[in-house]
Amino acid sequence: MLSWQRTVGKPVTMTGVGLHTGSQAKLTFHPAPVNHGLVFRVGTSTGTINIPAHVDHIPPGTDSVRHTTLGRGEVKVHTVEHVLGALAGLGVTNCVLELEGIEPPEPVDGSVLPIIELLEEAGLVDQGLPAGYYRIPGLIIFREGEVEIRAEPADKFVLTFHIDYDDPLIGTQVATYEIRPDIFRTEIAPARTFALKRDLPMLQAMGLAQGGTVRNALVIDDGQLVSGQQLRFCDEFVRHKILDLLGDLSLIGMPIRGHISARRSGHATNVAFARLLAKREQKTPRVFPPRKPAYWDIGSIMEIMPHRYPFLLVDRIDELEPGKRVVGYKNVSINEPFFQGHFPGHPIMPAVLIVEAMAQTGGVLLLSTVGNPDGKLVYFTGIDQARFRQPVTPGDQIRFELELLKLRGSICIMRGKAWVAQELVAEADLMSTVVER
Repeated sequence: MLSWQRTVGKPVTMTGVGLHTGSQAKLTFHPAPVNHGLVFRVGTSTGTINIPAHVDHIPPGTDSVRHTTLGRGEVKVHTVEHVLGALAGLGVTNCVLELEGIEPPEPVDGSVLPIIELLEEAGLVDQGLPAGYYRIPGLIIFREGEVEIRAEPADKFVLTFHIDYDDPLIGTQVATYEIRPDIFRTEIAPARTFALKRDLPMLQAMGLAQGGTVRNALVIDDGQLVSGQQLRFCDEFVRHKILDLLGDLSLIGMPIRGHISARRSGHATNVAFARLLAKREQKTPRVFPPRKPAYWDIGSIMEIMPHRYPFLLVDRIDELEPGKRVVGYKNVSINEPFFQGHFPGHPIMPAVLIVEAMAQTGGVLLLSTVGNPDGKLVYFTGIDQARFRQPVTPGDQIRFELELLKLRGSICIMRGKAWVAQELVAEADLMSTVVER
């Protein structure tokens, strides 16, 4: 499953009151370049402080009961999990979160759906590079008291949560969801934060829930919702716990590929598990592709292209504007199997394989325009205006430049050129279609 680095298309702002501090706040989401990550930018009396959304920036000794706090020096940002969960659910990997205040404003209805709608208004921009991800390498188990969190390998990012409350309205609930934008928006984002009414005096004595109201949170009183509130889902409570877990896990600094199951976990244990994953990543790297890629390496290409030896003929993608253009490279070695017969004593890369390498580079561009590209294949349906102007021999590096001329449904036309250094060696117009694998 290929994921793009993604940012917002333009700045958008939300204002309101923090859920726990009750303080007024203003949060602006700004576009950020590739490999930037999610970073809070907080103004202080002495200047601006940048706080990356990473477990390394959870202040030592911070109490993570009921919310998660980031900090740097004396500057702290409280209750980051909802905003980070919304960004992670939409696949946003690069964003500057400019905060005026000490806590992001809580959406007016207690869910992150208003944040999702705001980010969709800004537009989500795929940035042409694969997002690095943390691949769960094997079974990982974390236990603390009654809490258990398990991580297992999987081809997708899946979260399962199990809650047990002694209130009859909540009771025992279990839910499992694949985390991808379309599912997140409809099944998780609308689920609201909640609290038991009997817990509110304790929370407020701890300085929490100062901004909570029956409008921005569900309040349960002995099996009943107060003030005429209505559930959006019969299992809305566990869905919100999945949102909290997603926001806390985003603090490892990259998307995850694996299945994580949590039982009776809260922010403190979510964060402890995120620390465990981050520590393992530093000890035995599981980031794939590299954390800060400057181009598509061969591992990234193999994530999206089905070709394998001896027929994978593109080694690197340097530039990709999704739906527009692509630049890729093929390094030509004397070890290429086709040189054994084409021709003995006079090795020349077959023209048809130059076109095939050009087509594979274009295939990366075409698959970048479709959803779930790992489940698709590109069939070529026509080649026009093909010209071969110079031979390609061992030691050459071919640079392919392709432009998407027309895309209608699954049918496209691309114009491709192949260069060795400054010499044009081949060109062609390529027609293709996308089919299910």
